[in-house]
Order: sequence, then structure tokens, then C-alpha cells
Amino acid sequence: MKVDFWQISNDPVERVVALIAQRVLGSGERLMVVSSDGDQLDLIGKTLWETDPEAFLANGKSGEAGAARQPILLAPHCNVENGAENGASHVIFADGEWRGEASEFARSFLLFGENTLEDARSCWRSLDGTENLERSFFRQDGGKWVKVA
Repeated sequence: MKVDFWQISNDPVERVVALIAQRVLGSGERLMVVSSDGDQLDLIGKTLWETDPEAFLANGKSGEAGAARQPILLAPHCNVENGAENGASHVIFADGEWRGEASEFARSFLLFGENTLEDARSCWRSLDGTENLERSFFRQDGGKWVKVA
């Protein structure tokens, strides 16, 4: 399992989600985006549709008709008892809140800002010693994303 920590400083969360989504879909995988904030999910969904006409980032909401067909599924919680509704292998926690269901995915992305920095640090430490775990930490440096750990 891979876990990426992305510290949001310059770009808004919805643009970072779109950036990651392009890479995930480009590798042939599916994605779930989780946030307990409904307004944030709506903004992410809108941004995904409008980001880049050539990179068409189709998405839908969990529980709605056709959710299983969506390459990007937006969900208020991470209910994956029987696998992700759309078969996602990757998950983004857009609201900065880590969820234990991350272990059900091949790769998880925790996006966090200044207000969730301490929670992210605590999460990083809590994953110490986890078998078969690869952690990475990314932050922006002058607009570019740089892997720092």
C-alpha cells in the first residue's frame, strides 16, 4: 500500500484533486474522492468537469444512478465493505481527515492544509511500522510539487 501526504499551500484543494485525478486515470485506474464537506465535494466535482477539456475528468456521486460506472466517484464517507462502489483502487481524502478504510486501496492521498497539519503529522507517526507501506510527503515549492520525504 502507498500513502501520499500532500500539504496544500498555494493551490486550492479542488485543483490538487484534479491534478492527482488526471494522473490516476492516465494510469488506467479508478479513483474515489472522500470529503465529509458536501460543498467541497460539489466544488471538486465541478472543477473536475471544467479543468481541462482535453483531459475530461468524468465523475459522479456515490449512491446516485450510474455510480459504479464513474471513473471518479465523489463520496461523503469511505464505505468500502464490499469494495469501492466504482471499483476504485485509489482514494483521495480531500478534507484532510484520515480514514482507516485507506488500507482497502492500493494508494491513498491525504490532502491537508494548515488547519489539519497536526492531524496529518499524527497520522504519519501512527503509520510507523506498518508492513508493506510506502509513505511519501509532497509540498509545493514555487508552484511545483516536490517530493520531500
